[in-house]
Amino acid sequence: MTIEKSAADIYALSVNTLEAQPAPLSQYRGQVTLLVNVASACGYTPQYAGLERVYTKYKPKGFAVLGFPSNDFGRQEPGSPEQIREFCVSKYRVDFPMFEKVQTKAGPGQAEIYATLEQAAGTLPSWNFGKYLVSRSGRVLKFFPSKVEPEDAELTQAIEAALSEGA
Repeated sequence: MTIEKSAADIYALSVNTLEAQPAPLSQYRGQVTLLVNVASACGYTPQYAGLERVYTKYKPKGFAVLGFPSNDFGRQEPGSPEQIREFCVSKYRVDFPMFEKVQTKAGPGQAEIYATLEQAAGTLPSWNFGKYLVSRSGRVLKFFPSKVEPEDAELTQAIEAALSEGA
């Protein structure tokens, strides 16, 4: 799904790290990012491995994966921040930035980041491991549903195209 809706600036927002430390997303301005709602007990959880490989491959070119744990779908992320970190590091050697558990679904309690992503993309994830590709300037470029693997050609080609663009 190519995005034409809004030029919302994702990098103008601030979130908290998994350890509850403030983290302005402005630190990613100038990079291409992939924002993903993640969960530890999902059929798509093995995508952590592919996300880490894509992160490692493209990081030197100015790319980051940003993981947002969510318990919205099937209660598949019930853990504490410490449990989530331990699982991600020990099972998948996740090195990309992880943020505080958030509500991705619309309604009371929805995280500002996902309200903004919904406004910009016109869609929200319908399950865990929905992926938003964001440009160097903070504009949402494309949404990829859960079934699209991190190393799928469609996604990696979109990442490469975004990395080759100035904005």
